[in-house]
Amino acid sequence: MTESTLLDAAVAGNESAYAELVEAHRRALHAHCYRMLGSVHDAEDAVQETLLRAWRSLSSFQGRSSIRSWLYTIATNACLRAIERRPGRVLPIGYGPPADPHRPLGEPLVESIWIEPYPDERLGLDAGPAGPEARYEQRESIELAFIAALQHLPARQRAVLILRDVLGFSGAEVAAALETTPASVYSMLQRAHHTVEDRIPELSQQATLRSLGDERLRAIVDRYVRAWERNDVDAIAAMLTDSATIAMPPTATWYRGRDAVVTGLEKLPLSGRMTWRMTPTRANGQLAVMGHSRDTSGTFVPNHLAVLTLRGSLIDEINAFIIATSH
Repeated sequence: MTESTLLDAAVAGNESAYAELVEAHRRALHAHCYRMLGSVHDAEDAVQETLLRAWRSLSSFQGRSSIRSWLYTIATNACLRAIERRPGRVLPIGYGPPADPHRPLGEPLVESIWIEPYPDERLGLDAGPAGPEARYEQRESIELAFIAALQHLPARQRAVLILRDVLGFSGAEVAAALETTPASVYSMLQRAHHTVEDRIPELSQQATLRSLGDERLRAIVDRYVRAWERNDVDAIAAMLTDSATIAMPPTATWYRGRDAVVTGLEKLPLSGRMTWRMTPTRANGQLAVMGHSRDTSGTFVPNHLAVLTLRGSLIDEINAFIIATSH
């Protein structure tokens, strides 16, 4: 069935037709809500709200915009309401100063303030083509540095930048979605550009990954996995930049500099007291490794997801998202 036929059936009350109509957009809407909210779980809630609101108001859809544009409008406003209800999300590096690696690891913060990683298998690239105004490629717009930079924007500036620069909507479409003027959209976009461009690296991870190529990337990940499974801190140290950082949310603890990172790793995860099984994966469009540690029964259980940020062929950041069951 064509989209037009599905729409007619859905407007007539056919729930199956509605489900098929929106399914083509669900994954991309989830990625959009993640960019807005910085949380996979909050994004899922926002998508559910979006699809429920869209179903309830489907009879009012008059076809002046595409279904895609209409759904993004509803999703964006669902996210704006969610942002009003909760604190902004950050990475530990944006929360406080680096810690002393000789001191104990901080306790996990109970409040949900951390940006969450986004597994690549959940990544929904937009079902429709991005418009000519899009500045960022889809995977680039899910990278941790970009997501963290977005969270520093006021909510409406964030929405404008994502709708315009990531999804490629026109200024008039963005203005209609946010019930404002194109001039106001342009003003918010300029301010958003200034903030974001000050906070993201000049070279995206996508550009770095492409420049290295698949074979070198596999070699980097293999070295990391082997070093971790052998508790080989020296091998990890050889893979780090001088200014490397490691963060371990949900604790606020993070370390800066190769020596500090190595000291922190020697203290617990790579002290030799833990046995590891590491599995390469991808998250936020970046290299990632899932770490499983052996518990007292001999079972390997999920411990953390390490999202790696490269500078050239070296690791510049490790964001090790600790999995709650490992506490």
